[in-house]
Amino acid sequence: MRRFSAIAGSGFFLIVAPGVVAGLVPWLLSDRWGSPWSPVPGFVPVGGVLVAAATAVLLHAFGRFALEGMGTPAPVAPTERLVVGGIYRHVRNPMYVAVLSIIIGQALLFSSWPIAIYAVIAAATMATFVKLYEEPTLAGRYGSEYETYRRNVPGWLPRLTPWQG
Repeated sequence: MRRFSAIAGSGFFLIVAPGVVAGLVPWLLSDRWGSPWSPVPGFVPVGGVLVAAATAVLLHAFGRFALEGMGTPAPVAPTERLVVGGIYRHVRNPMYVAVLSIIIGQALLFSSWPIAIYAVIAAATMATFVKLYEEPTLAGRYGSEYETYRRNVPGWLPRLTPWQG
């Protein structure tokens, strides 16, 4: 895949997938952000930091797919190479972790139980998708390279020191 196509495809997928899951659905659940900020002390700054930091991680991860992997996160246009650089040296699923963090951050910002429940449902859905589709697909596509990576980098809780593989 050409670099421009990888960047354009990743950008489109960013809007379609995380944009809907972490943006549109919480927006609809929070009464279209018409809700007041949380009255609980500390929730607003913690939620804001979570949303901002996770957005940065999400953008970095999408960039790695386009520039390092020469593909997109979309199953219909996968990467040519296994992406293991940058944030992927700390956690195998940074996009899912970032999307969940954005959702949780919004639940805190608005003290919203509907968004918090949605985060739990989204987490279960993502974990199931990773286990039943992504891991087997990556193992089939990249073989021992992926298996080595999978054994050394945690899937969901980032390691503090980067994997040097």
